[in-house]
Amino acid sequence: YDGPNPRWRAGKLGDMAAGSLMVVGAQWGDEGKGKIVDLLAGGFPAVVRYNGGHNAGHTVKFEDKHFALHLVPSGIINPRARCFMGAGMVIDPMALVTEIDGLAAGGVTIGDRLTLSPRATLILPTHCALDAAREGALGTKKIGTTGRGIGPAYQDQAQRRGLRTHLLADPKRFEERARKLMAQHNVELERVFDATPMDLDEAMERLLAAAERVAPMLGDPGPEIRALHNAGQPILFEGAQGVLLDITWGTYPFVTSSSCLPASAAASCGVGVGLLGPVLGIMKAYVTRVGGGPFPTEDHGEVGERLRKAGHEFGTTTGRPRRCGWFDAVAARYAVDAAGIDAIALMKLDVLDGMEELKIATSYTDPEGRTVTTLPAEAEDVERLTPVYETVPGWSASTVGATSEDALPPQALEYLDRLETLLGVPIVVVSTGPRREETMTRGQGPVADLLRSRLA
Repeated sequence: YDGPNPRWRAGKLGDMAAGSLMVVGAQWGDEGKGKIVDLLAGGFPAVVRYNGGHNAGHTVKFEDKHFALHLVPSGIINPRARCFMGAGMVIDPMALVTEIDGLAAGGVTIGDRLTLSPRATLILPTHCALDAAREGALGTKKIGTTGRGIGPAYQDQAQRRGLRTHLLADPKRFEERARKLMAQHNVELERVFDATPMDLDEAMERLLAAAERVAPMLGDPGPEIRALHNAGQPILFEGAQGVLLDITWGTYPFVTSSSCLPASAAASCGVGVGLLGPVLGIMKAYVTRVGGGPFPTEDHGEVGERLRKAGHEFGTTTGRPRRCGWFDAVAARYAVDAAGIDAIALMKLDVLDGMEELKIATSYTDPEGRTVTTLPAEAEDVERLTPVYETVPGWSASTVGATSEDALPPQALEYLDRLETLLGVPIVVVSTGPRREETMTRGQGPVADLLRSRLA
């Protein structure tokens, strides 16, 4: 591929990180990262989740099984993959135990394949109560959080009063510090939000029971990841949420509370950025968003509803209906540049089947009529933008389950080619259904070759 992105000139990525790979969401989350990580996990001895908490929802479908993962890396479904949870995550120990039990009930044996960093930050029950109280106080200006305590936990981490997961292995110290912090949370709940304080005895009983289950999983991912790298073994890094929800580069303040960009994986795992490998950005063939915040191409009419129904666009974590709209090439190119994305996996192409024409936003206009070609820093400015659309032909033939370009209608191939031109990076994976098998690899170049070698 010799497109406009100079990083794709021959040889630039050939020897990077022993074949390791970064997988990141390149829209507002919910792009389909879980399927791609599950698909690739068989070719990687290690899969690492590095940010966020159980506000993430990664859906994996294989044969007649359906798993919704929130904390555990999606690679856990593959029995040969070692999975790591980095220090940049926030962990609700009760939620983690529930997820592990659900996996076991579905036939997934975890054993010693899951390692949790002792430096991750704990989510306590009072964090969840504060999250709900703060969202309620915002009224019509809600951020749209999942209410899982993610933001308050990261806030405590930044204030240097948060609790770390290593305390789960020391019940006495854990109870002493957790009670103290939750008592402070209760004061805020009562005095600031006029909310009912939490029963600390009941909360501690649940926390200590979960701590007993989680403590054996504690271990520093860094040494194992470095050892794998030094042995020439590849690592798959899995991000949560998406670039447009990043705490710094997203549509602030309507963002998540962690960094979703690839480089944060190195900090989360305590390794050098040279271990991370090229970046595969995951995008849908259209765009969705959950919760509040600007969404320039959102369609409130028939098209939006059709995409929602055909794509089964309801949140994995909350069940909320997702907002839907046409592909936004401006926001997508912004994500490519901000995250250093080297190639794209395009999901849910089949959802567009049967549409006579498709629209792609190629620029915006502001209220003064000026052309805007990137996302402004201010969310209110983004809200005032009007997308400028390019219309391309749709297709009537079904693409469901297609596994080669030969099985795609000419108009679908033209759509992929047009998106590649607008994004400046190649589309190397196309998903045509929710199952692992309904996927194709296409094109040439370092990432396409890497993917084929891992899928072989």
